[in-house]
Amino acid sequence: MREQPEKPIFGPEDSRLDPKNPPEVKAWRSVAKAVSWRVVGTIDTLILSWLIITYLGPLFGLNEGVSHADNLETATYIAVTEVLTKMVLYFLHERGWAMVKWDVGVDDEGHRREGIKRSGVKTGTWRMIASLDTFLLAFFFTGNIGTALSIGGLEIVTKLVLYFFHERAWSRVKFGLG
Repeated sequence: MREQPEKPIFGPEDSRLDPKNPPEVKAWRSVAKAVSWRVVGTIDTLILSWLIITYLGPLFGLNEGVSHADNLETATYIAVTEVLTKMVLYFLHERGWAMVKWDVGVDDEGHRREGIKRSGVKTGTWRMIASLDTFLLAFFFTGNIGTALSIGGLEIVTKLVLYFFHERAWSRVKFGLG
C-alpha cells in the first residue's frame, strides 16, 4: 500500500497559488470601475430621489403642490452633482483598497482574484462614504433634513445590494491587472 504525501504545512506547493504576490491593480482599472459604478449608482439615485421627493417629501413639508417635473429636476440636480463628487471619491476608495492585500489571491491561471469577504468590507466602507455624500447633496438641493435623511438612508439598502454585485462582477474581469 502506497503512502499519501503529506500536505504542506506552510502554504501551497505551487507558487502561482501563493497570495503574497497577486498582480498589481492598475489605475485604469480603478477608472473603469468608477465609471461603470457611477452609471449604476446615478440611475439608482435619480429614481430613488425622485420617488422620495415626490411621495415622501410632502410628509416633511417639502414641495407641497410642486409638479412631478419640478421634483424630477431636483432629483436630477442631486444625481448629476453626485456624478462628479462620487467619481472622485470612488477613485480614491479604489486606490486605497488597491494598497490593501487582504483577501486577495491568484486563480489557477495566475490572475488576481478578490475574495467575497473583501468585497463585503469594500461594500461597507464605500457605502458609508457614498451615503454621507448623497445625504449632503440632498440636503443642499432640498433644504430639508427629513428628505435628505430619507434619500441617504434608503439609498444604503439599494446601493449595498447593487455595489456588492458590481464588485463580484469586477472580480471576474481581468482588465487593468498587471
